[in-house]
Amino acid sequence: MSDKMTLQVLANHARAAAENMAYTLHRTAHSAFVKETQDFTVMNMDRAGDTFAVPMDLGATWYPGLTYGRAIDMIDDYRPGDVAFTNDPYSGHVATHAPDTHLWKPVFHEGEIVAWTGGHIHNTDMGGAVPASLSRSLTEIHQEGVRFPPMKLVNEGVFDEQILRIMETNVRKPGLNIGDIKALVGALNTGERKVHAMLARFGRQNFLSGVAALKDQAEAQAREILRAIPDGDYCFADYADEDSDFANPCRLNLTLRIRGDSAELDFTGSDPQLGSSLNVPSGGDPRHTILMVGVYYVLYTLNPRLLLNTGLTRPFTCIAPEGTVLNPVAPAAVGMRSLTCARLRSVIFGAFSQAVPERMPAAPAGNNCIVNVMTHDERSGQKIIAAVNPVVGGGGGMPDRDGTNGSGADAAYLRNTPIEITETEVPVEFVKYGLARDTGGAGRWRGGLATEMAFRVFAPDTRITARNRDRSRFRPWGVLGGRAAGLAEMVVNPGTPEARRMGSADTAILQPGDVLSLRSAGGGGRGDPMERETWRVALDVQRGHVSEKAARTEYGVVLGAGEVDEEATAKLRAASRAHEGHFHFGPEREAFEAQWTPAAYARLTDILMALPVHWRFFVKTEIFRRMEARSGAEGVAAAFDETCARFPDIPHAQATAEAAE
Repeated sequence: MSDKMTLQVLANHARAAAENMAYTLHRTAHSAFVKETQDFTVMNMDRAGDTFAVPMDLGATWYPGLTYGRAIDMIDDYRPGDVAFTNDPYSGHVATHAPDTHLWKPVFHEGEIVAWTGGHIHNTDMGGAVPASLSRSLTEIHQEGVRFPPMKLVNEGVFDEQILRIMETNVRKPGLNIGDIKALVGALNTGERKVHAMLARFGRQNFLSGVAALKDQAEAQAREILRAIPDGDYCFADYADEDSDFANPCRLNLTLRIRGDSAELDFTGSDPQLGSSLNVPSGGDPRHTILMVGVYYVLYTLNPRLLLNTGLTRPFTCIAPEGTVLNPVAPAAVGMRSLTCARLRSVIFGAFSQAVPERMPAAPAGNNCIVNVMTHDERSGQKIIAAVNPVVGGGGGMPDRDGTNGSGADAAYLRNTPIEITETEVPVEFVKYGLARDTGGAGRWRGGLATEMAFRVFAPDTRITARNRDRSRFRPWGVLGGRAAGLAEMVVNPGTPEARRMGSADTAILQPGDVLSLRSAGGGGRGDPMERETWRVALDVQRGHVSEKAARTEYGVVLGAGEVDEEATAKLRAASRAHEGHFHFGPEREAFEAQWTPAAYARLTDILMALPVHWRFFVKTEIFRRMEARSGAEGVAAAFDETCARFPDIPHAQATAEAAE
């Protein structure tokens, strides 16, 4: 198909087909997490299983470059009416944690598969050690719930009842799971009908060649963007608060190499495979969509007319060494990979921010916390497990406007669930839900405000999981003179003598009358806050976004009776000092990196990568334990020597020799 106009018509039809699939799923799903929060995807795929169309208005935005090819090939024979599925992160590398159940269906035309429809839903629970199946504390994938390798769920239109019985036996709320899965099957059927409609309109050969051309066009658009970016190596690192429960930071490191119309994302220097569930199962695929999510956001920021399909991934190559946090070896736990993915996006944003500083925003909050409650409902006499609401932070300050408040940037697809609906379905009482003042990073363009939520429970031993809890230690960064944002926090019974600050913990057990309060991080600021118009600062104060104290200390604006004191403001701003450097990370990261310098991490990486995979996380932990009074590369080397002396079974002789080369 060479006619550009006809190709655009096909692109519109393909997107409309995906939108129809999304509406079918959205309107028929059972769980609030799918029908309200919209943690799902749907897509149309070509014969190889490469995505060529996704919706724009419903569902998650992670997977426009996803390919089902490896999973498709693990099943020998497909017939009309079949639907296959998997939720196993280590089989086919389509699913990336157990609650994400992926389904795909062949579309036949004249006896031949010409396309596939597919998608995923995030099940409320897949069994395992904790309600909702996900916690940072889990150490192997077997704890994260029942897993199904790629297999047929529907055979020629008939559900496999044995598979449904296995799921019913192993999960906590089987009605929600099976209801959502059947809704997704309905969405795939909708997509199948829409593909047949496209075949009827365009003809088989034009449809097939047109789909290939759509991917070629997306590739060309991505390459055009890269050509406009200066060639260079752009290095950036960022941290998750903890690599396991109450432990050390988890570092992600990126060297972005842009050469002409191609780019390499080298994640060498990122942490080793962890003994927690923060690992990201990419399977070593150099274009795995889970490594590319941040790239999609950057490309779409730079060209909002971009076609979203697997063609976007072709100019990029990702390097994620095996046995590291971004390419773990089974049976590493992976349930909380979404926390690490949020930091992964921050790392990609930071690298591109240096490459095209005039076009990129500051850091978003990067901690899309999903809150689940398991409790007893006295009204019905039943045990309830349900998602309450995502607690999502603000977007970073943009080149020409403030960051979005409350649900911004890379987590904006997680929709708010009205509290009236939640209180109807779950026995909790909301006592607070809104925006948190003074949490957006100060800047010429202010970072978006954090979300804060608090609710009371009524039943004994109510169990809370708040996955993706992060940014309680390291702030979302500001850029070009903008300041880092406010930190996240979780507190039980705030404002009382029994108050308990939970740090980055992601589980809690509450008793009747207890209140759980959560706040996300804000978005980083962009540009010098002393250049923000005084009327904007006054309006921020009037709206409750910024306090009068912060207006004075962060923006140099003096207010009296709600009005700007222009003379006092001019004097205060004249005496202020602008922040130097591209990034502002905040005092917590600055203090950490005074000890853990780039050279220290380079030495640590050399040591760990020379060890067998099963030793790496242990040795990292032991080195951190011995670094309290040390710093830099020399400190790491001394800490490693002490560790080897204490644990002589470490294959340190080989490791030391290889690290020295």
